[in-house]
Amino acid sequence: MGSEDHKNTGFDGFISGFSDILDKLNTLSGKLADGSDPVSFSKETKGKDGLKGVFGFSLKVGLGDQALRVEPFGNIHRDEETGRPVVREVREPIADVFEEPGHTLVVIEMPGIGVDDVELDVRDDLLILTAENGEKKYCKEVLLPRTCLRQNISLSCNNGILEIKCIH
Repeated sequence: MGSEDHKNTGFDGFISGFSDILDKLNTLSGKLADGSDPVSFSKETKGKDGLKGVFGFSLKVGLGDQALRVEPFGNIHRDEETGRPVVREVREPIADVFEEPGHTLVVIEMPGIGVDDVELDVRDDLLILTAENGEKKYCKEVLLPRTCLRQNISLSCNNGILEIKCIH
C-alpha cells in the first residue's frame, strides 16, 4: 500500500470514495435517462469534533429530454482549498420539484422542522430556504422552472416534510 493509498483510509477515505462516485455519476448523467423513479443513498458518520455527518445523493430523471440528475444532500462537503471532507453544522436537505397544473410544488425533507422554523427568500427563479430548530439546521437553494413572487408562495409542513407551492 503506497502512501497515497494509506491517506485514503478511515473517514477521509470513506468520503473521498463517495465524492469520486458522485463525480462519476455526474459524468454519466447526460447518457443515462430511462424514466425510472428516483434512487437515493445516504450514510451517517460521526466526525472527530462530535458533529454527526450525513452524506447522500439522489438520482432523478426528469420528464421529456431532461437527463439524469445527481443531487447530493447532507452536511459533509469537500473543502475547496484542501479537497478534504468537512462536516458542517448546517445540512443540505433533499428536495424534489414537481410541475403541477397552476403551480410548482417543492417538497423538502427536514426532520425536526416545523413551518414556523422556516425562512424563505425568492430571487426570480431561485428559492432559498433556511430552517432551524434546536440543533437541526438546514439550508437549500432550489432552482425553480420559472420566476415566482414571494406573495404567491404557500408553505405547509407535516412530520418534517415541507411542501412549498409556488402559484403561477
